[in-house]
Amino acid sequence: MPKPILAYIRAIDAMNYYIGRFAMYLIFALIGVLLWSSFSKAFLTPSHWTLETAQFVMVAYYVLGGPYSIQLGSNVRMDLFYGGWSVRQRAWFDAFTVLFLLFYLAILLYGAIGSTAYSLGYFGTEPFSFFWDLLVTFVTEGPSGASEKMGFMERSPTAWRPYLWPVKIILCIGVFLMLLQSLAEFFRDIGRIREEASDVL
Repeated sequence: MPKPILAYIRAIDAMNYYIGRFAMYLIFALIGVLLWSSFSKAFLTPSHWTLETAQFVMVAYYVLGGPYSIQLGSNVRMDLFYGGWSVRQRAWFDAFTVLFLLFYLAILLYGAIGSTAYSLGYFGTEPFSFFWDLLVTFVTEGPSGASEKMGFMERSPTAWRPYLWPVKIILCIGVFLMLLQSLAEFFRDIGRIREEASDVL
């Protein structure tokens, strides 16, 4: 297997390993928010922010931990036949099916980017050009110029009314990391099919 591909697999594995290990601890943040929600409802005035904060933390927990789950091979599989196959047969099957996953993740990422642009006040059909213009404005005119480029920012229609762009950015990052990890798994499966011995396979 070419050295750049091996370097890519190692780099993506290392990055998603550390991000996934961080995401694991978000479960404690989620527990803390839910405990405070229960306590405030029982003894104080119920907090408006707890339900949506718990939802946002759960989104981060799942989407940032997803690539690490794929890396560990702990994602759910239909094991009726798969468990009895050889390593090479599994690699053939995984290399084929991961193409569908890559296509799905690419569509999901495009939709997430469009939704993030919408949450920042962009209502057109070219979210990439919007983000490019926003970046150029930020570099040339600073944060104040970039804020003028944005429109009416989307908020949740609840009593707390938080801005939605932070959780949508986390979703974009998580899907992008999943896409990178899935591509690394594809390369790893190609290596297994070719029966190449490597510490990353």
